Amino acid sequence: MAQAKTQGFTNRQNRMATMLKALGHPARVAIVEYLIKCDSCVCGDIVDRLPLAQATVSQHLKALKEAGIIQGTVEGTSVCYCIDGKAMLYLKSYFLNQSDRIEKQNQACC
Repeated sequence: MAQAKTQGFTNRQNRMATMLKALGHPARVAIVEYLIKCDSCVCGDIVDRLPLAQATVSQHLKALKEAGIIQGTVEGTSVCYCIDGKAMLYLKSYFLNQSDRIEKQNQACC
């Protein structure tokens, strides 16, 4: 039986890949930017801002939530979404760490 391809990588590498894959669509980037700007909002608010159908926005929100980038809480008949601050700090820390490593190398590439 074949192994899952993710098993050969660290938890950190798998988590980053999941998060970056979720951010790999311009609609999802727009949703994240909007949630950061507004602090939190209801799916309908996002639908009003994007050139996408409500069902499509819901699928993008689901992908972001499954990746741990956003959180959602039920409020009556709607869901209020917000950025998961810990996820943003995780992404920031990862890229700052990688940038520091590049700066310390002092090597020219190509």
